[in-house]
Amino acid sequence: MTVVDHIDLAAFQRLQRAAPVTLVDVRTDAEVAHGVIAGALHIPLHLLPARYTELDAEAEVVVYCQSGGRSAQACAWLSTKGYARVHNLAGGVSVWVREGHPLVAPG
Repeated sequence: MTVVDHIDLAAFQRLQRAAPVTLVDVRTDAEVAHGVIAGALHIPLHLLPARYTELDAEAEVVVYCQSGGRSAQACAWLSTKGYARVHNLAGGVSVWVREGHPLVAPG
């Protein structure tokens, strides 16, 4: 069984300060239209099997969705593909916004 590394917002921010992080948003196009965390790469969960090779398997990867459920699935799946440094942002974009952080236009 694959164990997913769930990190909270503070741990995510520490990770960002310590090393380059690849941030992946697995929400739907409709959800992303409302904004993303700056710097995020949008790969909808259903497209991850076709697009995961766009990610560096050696990089620190943080995945998020709206609340953390789909991103946990994405992390578990990525770990089966050899991604050893993949983390789920617990609470997802909901926690990000609740803590007062901005979303930016996707692009």
